[in-house]
Order: sequence, then structure tokens, then C-alpha cells
Amino acid sequence: MCHSFEDFLALARENDIKMVDFKEVDLDGRWHHLSVPVERFTPELLEKGIGFDGSSYGFLTVEKSDMVFIPDLSSAFVDPVTEIPTVSMIGDIYRITDEGYVRFESDPRGVAEKAERFLKDTGISDCCLFGPEFEFYVLDNIEFRNEINHIEVHLDSAQAAWNSIDSPYDEYARNKGYKVMGHKGYHADLPYDVSFDLRNKMVRALEDNGIPVKYHHSENGGPGQVEIEVNFATLTEIADRTMKLKYLLKNIALQNGKTITFMPKPFYGECGSGMHVHMHMFNEGKPIFFDENGYSNLSPAALSAIAGILAHAPALTAFACPSTNSYKRLIPGYEAPVTVCFATSNRSSVIRIPGYAKKPEDKRFEFRPSDATANPYLCYSAILMAAIDGIQRQLDPAKLGFGPYDKNMYYLSEEEKKVVGSLPKSLNEAADALEADHAFLLSGGVFSQDLISNQLRKIRKEAEAVGIAPHPLEFQMYYDL
Repeated sequence: MCHSFEDFLALARENDIKMVDFKEVDLDGRWHHLSVPVERFTPELLEKGIGFDGSSYGFLTVEKSDMVFIPDLSSAFVDPVTEIPTVSMIGDIYRITDEGYVRFESDPRGVAEKAERFLKDTGISDCCLFGPEFEFYVLDNIEFRNEINHIEVHLDSAQAAWNSIDSPYDEYARNKGYKVMGHKGYHADLPYDVSFDLRNKMVRALEDNGIPVKYHHSENGGPGQVEIEVNFATLTEIADRTMKLKYLLKNIALQNGKTITFMPKPFYGECGSGMHVHMHMFNEGKPIFFDENGYSNLSPAALSAIAGILAHAPALTAFACPSTNSYKRLIPGYEAPVTVCFATSNRSSVIRIPGYAKKPEDKRFEFRPSDATANPYLCYSAILMAAIDGIQRQLDPAKLGFGPYDKNMYYLSEEEKKVVGSLPKSLNEAADALEADHAFLLSGGVFSQDLISNQLRKIRKEAEAVGIAPHPLEFQMYYDL
């Protein structure tokens, strides 16, 4: 980690660095970048920053779009995917005012930093740690067309069951068997797990670039679904790591002749990919979520945090599940949660308490609806703000009807469904929920009203674009009527 410009110079000399690349995140959660020769990277550039068009990032309108990013030296890493030796680092976004530079209130990374400061200011905790699980599909080919007269998507995976005759990915064009059937990929071993060596390369790259990994394995989805789970870190740090992880994994896959997707539901009839988020809090190094006498050894603070997240769960989906595709995953029967409740070891509930996390320092819960189409800074911050709200208001999840429900929530009776709430069923419903319930996000100035409005505008526009497009299934259902 670079703490000073001298640290950077030492890193550059040690690795024969020729270029410096700056990464800035937009509202969607995509990185943009700009590069300079290492000779042009000076203390003056660190002070003055580099100007850019904020409207192209979805932040400001064209007539007032001039912004500046200032690199954060502490985020620097030697980029393993570039041909020319390069150091990459994240830039913080600033507005230009008559008084000078002011941190842009809707900079997603700045929102995460504000959320962490707000947590400390409340006195609840001085440290909240997050641990996401990343599910994604490793594919061999993706083709899509959206033209006036041609709508098509074709996905292919070497290990998929449909390649059980002659596979285009087998040597000599003859199939060797060992295909993974639908929903049968969980912890599948070699030779079925064809992306194992690739994931090892990915994990080594993550470890070498400051992202400790707990483990990786094949997941349920037969056509190449996998998971990488990373170690816990503080909010801003884990969001930085999320961005870096997606960047490294996508590029390493391409360099090895593969492509990956974090889309929540790329395959009809197969398991979707989520980004479950584990969290727990500490104060002066002591865990505050543990109580040996509480339900599942959870403290009153932990239960109130759970209640806050569940109370705001529909609104949270606008940041945690912000794509139209998210709601094709959030359906019963595919290991995705749809019911707003909590329980121990229950993967059908919105919040699950891991049954194996017994020690005080390990006691935690996970929020299961989120997926990796989310902007990680905004997603993790929104979850934290909901937890803080629950703790401050001393909400009780049992009194609010959130459980615990130690049963399969996919098979509730009609009467039970009336009692237990469910997540939004579409992106428009998520937008409606956020519009009706976002005051908790504005506390402490963490989220701004402009950011909420921009998010609503963005996701409603995307929902409309998908909603008005003819779907291939509609031709099967209606063409002959």
C-alpha cells in the first residue's frame, strides 16, 4: 500500500512501471479509466487532479458537468492484466466551486466513506465488516443481437449438458463426456469442474493484489456457475475490493479464452447468481452482535439491525438488486430469497444467520437478495444505513412479524403469505419502494436527495426500455392469435 508519493516511486521503480491508470466509478458501478505516462504522475497532479465530464458518468447534466478526480494513493496496485507495466489506482470525485474543490456528494466511494463516519458518530460501533460472496458463470461464448428484425441470445459452456454429443470445445471435435447436468454443479469435482485451473489463476491474482480469498468452488448452475468468497473488510475497502475483483476476473477470463458474467439470471431454468453480503460489527475490537442468551446467540443490537434491514428491504432492492434481470433471479425455487424474514441456516429467507458461525467474533448474518449488478459502494452503504436505523429505533424483528421462520419459505400457505411480506417482483416495484422509503438513507447526509433521484431515474428508464421490447417468448405465445 502506498502512503506517500515516495512509496509510489519505490513501487514504480521496483516494478519498472511505465504507465499510471486511474479508475473512477459511475452510478451504475462500472469503472471508467484514464492513463498517464509514469513521468507525468507528479505531486502536483495529486493535488490538482484531472478534469473529466461528469455527465458521462450519469452524475450531472451537460451544462454543469465539469468535475475533477483526485487519485487515492492508498488504492494503488500493480495491474496484472496490462501488457505495459502499469500501476492502477482509484480516483475520488470532486465538484469545482468558486471556493475550490468540494467532494462530490454523490461520489459512490464518498457515500461509503460517509456511511462509515456516520456509524462511528452514532456510537453504535466503530467498525462494521462486510464479507460478500461472488457467484458468476464462466462461459465459452456469448452472442446477442437486438435489432428491429432480429432478437437473439446464445450462451455456451463447455461443461453444459447440451454439449453432451459433440462439443466444439473438445479436442478433435469429439465429446469426452463429463458434463454437468442442470442444478448439479454444487462442489462438482474434476473432471466436471472445467474452470478449476482458471479460478486458481484468478484467486492467485486476487491474493497478490490485496484481496484475501476464503475459498472458491463450483456452484449449482450446471452451465459453469462458480463462486469466490472473500475475507471480511471495512465498507469502503470491501467496495474497492469488489470493483477490483470484477475487473481482474473479467480480464483474466478473457486472457484465457473464456468470458464471465455476473448477471443475476443469464439462464432460464437454471440457478441465478447472487452476491450475498455477510456483516458484523465491533466496538473497540469487541463483537457487538454476540449474546449467548439471544436467539441463535444474537445480541439485541444484531436483532435490531436485522429488523432495520428487513423493514427497509423493499427499498434496499433499488440499490442491491438494481437491474431488470435481478427480478428474474428473485423467484421461488432457485435458492434465491423472496420472503422478508430471518432465520438460522435458512437459505429461503432474506436474512440468514449462518449456523456454523458460533464464536463471538464470528457471529454475523447475511443479506441474501443482493447481486453483483449493484454499485458496491451504494449497496453496502444502504444495507449499513438500514441496520443503523434499526438499532437506533431498537426495532424487534419478532414484533414486526419477521420471524424467525425456521421453515422453507418457498412453500408458505396462502394465509402465511398474507402475514409475511415479500420483496418487489420487478425493478419498477423496487423504484416505488425506494421512492416511498428513503429517509433512513438521508440520515447524517450519507446519501443525498440528488443521488436518490438519479438512481430512481436510472432504474425506471432501464425498466421502461426492457418493458417495451418484444420478448422471443411472446412470439411463441401470441404470434398465431
